[in-house]
Amino acid sequence: MSRFKKKSKNLAKDLAMERIQGLFELAESEYSSNPERSNEYVSLARKIGMRFLVRFPRELKVRFCKNCGSYLVPGNNCRIRLKGRYMVITCLKCENIKRYPYSSTQTLETLSNE
Repeated sequence: MSRFKKKSKNLAKDLAMERIQGLFELAESEYSSNPERSNEYVSLARKIGMRFLVRFPRELKVRFCKNCGSYLVPGNNCRIRLKGRYMVITCLKCENIKRYPYSSTQTLETLSNE
């Protein structure tokens, strides 16, 4: 692969990541008035990510359900529980469960630094 193709590929991935983040911001702002539209923004962001092979950062992975594709808002359509070393997120629309590891000492350190 030539050097120019690699450079354009990286530019495309960067642009795709910016668009994905923008779509999640739109989904967050639209959720209160129109939850279905925010779900459409999330599905569009996922399609962009799959097309350009972009990995979502953890902050964005936690914000949508991989099973039903809905935008998750804690207290409205998802439940978050801390069990041992895991954060358990339950989608209340499809009852899908996701578990993410976390360290309570790290969270305490970040809170004390602020």
